[in-house]
Amino acid sequence: MSLANKVAIVTGGDSGIGHAICVALAQAGATVTINYHHNQAAAEATLQQITQAGGKARMIQGDVSSPKAIQDLVDETVRAAGRLDVMINNAGMETRTSLLDTTEQQFDMVIGVDLKSAFFGTQIAARQMIRQGGGGHIINISSVHEDWPMPGNIAYCCAKGGMRMLTRTAGVELAPHGVFVVNVGPGAVDTPIDAATLADPAQKARLEAAIPQGRVARPSEIASLVVWLASDQASYTTATTYFIDGGIMRASSGL
Repeated sequence: MSLANKVAIVTGGDSGIGHAICVALAQAGATVTINYHHNQAAAEATLQQITQAGGKARMIQGDVSSPKAIQDLVDETVRAAGRLDVMINNAGMETRTSLLDTTEQQFDMVIGVDLKSAFFGTQIAARQMIRQGGGGHIINISSVHEDWPMPGNIAYCCAKGGMRMLTRTAGVELAPHGVFVVNVGPGAVDTPIDAATLADPAQKARLEAAIPQGRVARPSEIASLVVWLASDQASYTTATTYFIDGGIMRASSGL
């Protein structure tokens, strides 16, 4: 499917799922803005991979827990590329702490990066899409844990649960404007956020045993779904979540 002449932003596009999404969008023809916070070297590597393959991309630093940084990200992209068609709110983090142990600082940090950035990323992107006309696609990278408890990672679950209702409500509000809002909810994926689990043979075996397909996802598999959702083929999709989890939500009581 083609995303030729489309302009996309990917927050947290320097590594993991975000990196894979940037590469896949560019391969489909989109001009991609790679947002990163700290890891400039990884963002540069993502940019180089895209441009060496003949794709179009730029990188912009910014802490997307700040609405001003998101506004600057959108404004700079529009100044350079003329418009914004696809917004991928992908930036995320977790603390792996329980209700009894999570500090206020940890809670605020996770909510800021995971939920606040998605809220204002959706708002600011939607305003730009409405202003320029022609609609657009906003895709929030959520998690199976928007719907599925993960004891010991409660702030992350709260953030992803909030993202669930953000998407449902914003999708309804924005549908008359031709702006479609969906979530992608991955299960376990081979990314830095799951590196500690996958590096422990016992934990890795336990996780894989809970997944009907018997393995964690590759980031490129998540990216392929995102590309479809960003395309005109997904013109009747909004206000819902697309889970991509190898069946884990139907086979386990939570991990």
